[in-house]
Amino acid sequence: MRANAIRIHKNGPPSVLKWEEIDVANPKPDQVLVRHTAVGFNFADTYFRNGLYKVAGFPAVIGIEGAGVIEAVGKRVKGFKPGDRVAFSGGGAGTYAEASVRGADELIKLPGWLDDKTAAAALTKGCTVQYLFNEVHKIKRGETILFHAAAGGVGLIASQWAKAVGARLIGTASTPEKVRLAKRNGAAHVINSSKQDIAKEIKRLTNGQGVDLVYDSVGHDHWDASLASVRKYGLICLFGSASGKAPPMDFWEVGAKTASYFLRAKAANYLYDAETRRKSARHLFRMLKSGAVKIKIGQTYDLKDAAKAHRDAEGRKTTGSTILLP
Repeated sequence: MRANAIRIHKNGPPSVLKWEEIDVANPKPDQVLVRHTAVGFNFADTYFRNGLYKVAGFPAVIGIEGAGVIEAVGKRVKGFKPGDRVAFSGGGAGTYAEASVRGADELIKLPGWLDDKTAAAALTKGCTVQYLFNEVHKIKRGETILFHAAAGGVGLIASQWAKAVGARLIGTASTPEKVRLAKRNGAAHVINSSKQDIAKEIKRLTNGQGVDLVYDSVGHDHWDASLASVRKYGLICLFGSASGKAPPMDFWEVGAKTASYFLRAKAANYLYDAETRRKSARHLFRMLKSGAVKIKIGQTYDLKDAAKAHRDAEGRKTTGSTILLP
């Protein structure tokens, strides 16, 4: 079948994103054909576009998350049928399109109470928080967390999740509006990273001790503050690089200052097969259904306007989750 999609023919700025007609293949025996109803935007999409993350080849349809309705199934597919509502995340690229062929192992069947837009906005970000707070480290009541970009899609979910568990989350955000948003969503304190010294504020808020855990998705611009904010024997988890890769670190010198633990977390190492992805999604869905976590869709774009979504995200003009509508 023919469908429209956003493709890149080379790496570069948002202008390399092109709205084009493509051929969508028939599903193989272990695949399904899905008509997309909503596409989730993730900051990692900009990495595939600019070349920080590699695509399989050009031209490439980027995007790692979406929701939709199954149109056709391969002959070996079990548990899914045409008409089923599903979401998918991280199993393969190609979601910036009106339709795509997905491996059956990628699919998460959606419960009736969860709408497609929320599913597309929540799955990758929510499962990221799930593995950060349960697999990287099982957060506990009374722990203090520094979570950068607390007004972003992942950050807003993390703020609510931490509050539900009884942990104290201190966030960072770049504008007064984002500071207020993060506070409204459960952050105990929010540091304005454009005006305040993050490490100094952390020391003030923790009586000079530092936080138990740092979750850093910003990378380069906040890395020194992350190192300076953790307590003795605390954990620093680097799981993104919104401002660029964290600079090389001298473990001999830096590690000796706090005896902290350092971890580079990547979703593929935690959500590595169908069962781990579905287990993580089930946990997320329980949090959503209970009301402990609510998804804020901060902005919606037509899929053909994906370049604007990329520009706004890289310009720090977005809050909460972003979705693209085919």
